[in-house]
This record gives sequence, C-alpha cells and structure tokens, in this order.
Amino acid sequence: MSTNEYDLAIVGSGSAAFAAAIRGVGLGARVAMVERGAIGGTCVNIGCIPSKALLVAADARHRAAEPRFPGIATHADPADMEAVRAGKDEIVSMLRREKYEELIDHYGFDVIRGTASFADADTLDVDGEPLRAANYLLATGASPAVPPIDGLGKTGYLTSTTALELGELPARLVVIGGNYVGLELAQMFARLGAEVTLIEALDRIAPFEEPQASEVLAGVFADEGIGLVTGAMVERVERSGAGKVVHARIAGELRAFACDEILVATGRKPNSASLRLDRAGIAATASGHVEIDPTLRTANPRVLAAGDVTPSPQFVYVAAHMGAVAAENALEHGARTIDFSALPRITFTNPQIAAVGLTDEQAKEIGLDCSCRTLPLEHVPRAIVARDTRGIVKLVAERSTRKIVGATVVAEGAGDVILAGVYAVQFGLTLDQVTSTWAPYLTMAEGFKLAAQTFNADVAHLSCCAV
Repeated sequence: MSTNEYDLAIVGSGSAAFAAAIRGVGLGARVAMVERGAIGGTCVNIGCIPSKALLVAADARHRAAEPRFPGIATHADPADMEAVRAGKDEIVSMLRREKYEELIDHYGFDVIRGTASFADADTLDVDGEPLRAANYLLATGASPAVPPIDGLGKTGYLTSTTALELGELPARLVVIGGNYVGLELAQMFARLGAEVTLIEALDRIAPFEEPQASEVLAGVFADEGIGLVTGAMVERVERSGAGKVVHARIAGELRAFACDEILVATGRKPNSASLRLDRAGIAATASGHVEIDPTLRTANPRVLAAGDVTPSPQFVYVAAHMGAVAAENALEHGARTIDFSALPRITFTNPQIAAVGLTDEQAKEIGLDCSCRTLPLEHVPRAIVARDTRGIVKLVAERSTRKIVGATVVAEGAGDVILAGVYAVQFGLTLDQVTSTWAPYLTMAEGFKLAAQTFNADVAHLSCCAV
C-alpha cells in the first residue's frame, strides 16, 4: 500500500465507527474500516438490541400472568426459550443487515477484515499487512468485565453476552451486580420464569441513581419474587453436584446461595489490549481506556478515539455522536467538543429508571444550592388508570434561579418522559416555564409538569388538569 492510501482508517465497526465512516464519506474522504468480528459492534449484535428484544418478550409473559385489572383473566405458560431466542436472533439479523451491512456499499467505504494493531505511530498492522492513513479512529468498544472471584473460572459463569444465547432457562439464577445491566437481566430472567437472586456490593441497587429510584425498584423486585442482597462481597464460588454455590460476606457473615447458573454483571472493560497503543505513543488509563482530550484526540494527534474504548459514558448514542465529531475533527482539523451535561440515561427495567443532569447528592457535592421535590406516581392519573403507581418523578432545581438541573423518572415509559428533562436541563428551563407549558392529560409525561408544580403547591389538592 502507498503512504496514506486513506484519509481516515477506523478500527471497529460499531455505532461510533459507522457514524464516523458516514460523516467521513460525506466530507469527501477516503475511508476504511477494519473489523475482526461481526459487523455492527456491540449494540446490534450482543448489547442493546438483543437484550431489549428479550426484555420485551419477558415483559409480555409477565403481563399475561399478572392479574392487574378487574374482570380480565390472565395466564402465562412456561417460556419456550429456543423460540424466544430465535425471535431475538431474527431481529438482530435484520437490523445488522439494514442498519450496518447494507450501508457499506451505499456509502462506498472499504471494509478490511482482520485484527488491527499499531506497527508504529503512523501505521496500522492488519494481520501482517500495513495500513496507512492520514488519520485513525479507534472505536473498538468494550466487553464484559469479570472480577477475580475465587473459583469463578473453574465453576463457569454467564456474562451479559452469553446469557442472551441461552436456549434453556436456568431454574435458579444468581446475578452478581446491581447496576443497570444486572438489574435488567435479573428482572428479565425472573419474568421468564427463573428464580433469581441479585447480589450487589454497595448498600443499594441502582447505586448511582437517586435513592428514591433504588427504593422503588427494590420494592418492585420484591413484589416479583426477586431476592435482593445488598452490601455483599462475593468471596468465592464452587460447584455442588449439578449446581453451583455463591459464597458472599454480608455484615461479617458468610452466606451461601445455591443456583444453577451465575450471571456476572459487574461492568465492562475496553477492547484495547490488542491495539498495541504503546507503539503509537498513545496513553491509556489503568483500566485500559484510551485517553483522549476534549476534541477526542489521543496523545498521538493523528489518532482519535470514540465510544466505549474511551472513558466516556457507555451509551450507543454517545458512541455514535463521538464518532461523527471525531471524523469532523480529524478531517477538517477541527476542535469540536461534546457537552454531556444534558445526557439522558435509562435503565430498561419495568418500571424504567430514566434520569438526566445532576442528582440531589451530585448537586450538593459541587456546592450548588438546590431545592428538590419528589412526586409519587399515585398523583399521576396515567399511573392510576394503569393500576400501577409504583414510581416517582424527582426534580432538582437551583434555588435562586429555579432552573431545573436534574430529573429522575421511575415509571413505565420513563425513557420517553425524560426527554422533557433533557430539554429542561439543556436549555435552562425554569420550574415556572415548565408549569406554564402544555402537558397532555392522561400521559405519563404529565407527571413531569406535576412534579414542577409541587414546588409551589400540594398537587394532592389540585383537580385534574389544574394549573
């Protein structure tokens, strides 16, 4: 290959990589993408799409078995996991084809199959062949991280990747990790019919969200028969006959939890080990994340990075945005930066936890004088008619300006409602602006306006649609 055969060479083929390739082609660049595995990266193949497809399936079974409404008989047979998995695979294949593979020819960039690593500061090595470009983008994503628990490797375990491929439902499942991945998969397997126990090292599940959100979800899990064990450190696991045993220390006492399968959901690690970053003069954190400056450049100015391989928030929409910005900065010598202050985050349990901006605790930590209100869903008409008022809307507002700086919604459809919070935080809306804005009646989104009204009035004493 001649020197700089490409203007931009991208390592990886996930959302960050495709966003960068599309933007690069749009800017007239010659673009190559290097991929050693399945086209599409984590989200479509082993992450967002397959997990949410299974979550929705599990939710359908749960609703069929739940006698929530008077006069409505419900019944749910055991789940056919082979059929459920096949349905998930069909959706994954369709989206991978339509949203990734078919775009390659449409936009006209090259895909090079193989494993890429740096040969030097200016050259990639792809399975022994040199690849040179004017600019490089690292978008290799991340993989499930597995803690060094004694006996885990020998005993065997599931991750968020392998758990989605099960063709048979485990009768008893222990989930290690109570953040969003562990919570989603714990509820999914429980609703499919497994007996689930979730173990979390910190003192509450969803430990980085508002305490009220954790409390609501803990109550929901209890209602659904999911065992919650918090403040527990898993020390070892072992086989016991045909099953497995997880030993965890809780308040100084070692307790044993018998199960058929163990699902480890304790975070993710960047896919950077094979890149040989040192050869290109690129720095990485102790955890292996590629260090970047605000313009997404690494210590090597020709190399940028985007998505989960960096220390940035691990959301697919973040990765895609970073990929597009990185391509622009690389090809146009730009200096665009990314503002994460109004970034929404969603845990796809039911009810969902959706949040944006600062929590109450985070506001206090930075010295912001704030006022907070929490609205229980028992005051939201939509939740009442749905006969499920387990949830909250909590707003955090700066006391002097009354600007909304944070919002948390725990409700069915919270991920849709939180868009109002994104706009409020992004554009500095005040509580008064929200309360004076139209909100459609009998929607969960009305809860956002009602929560803003609680700063001035007791909504329990307002009539429907009262302002």
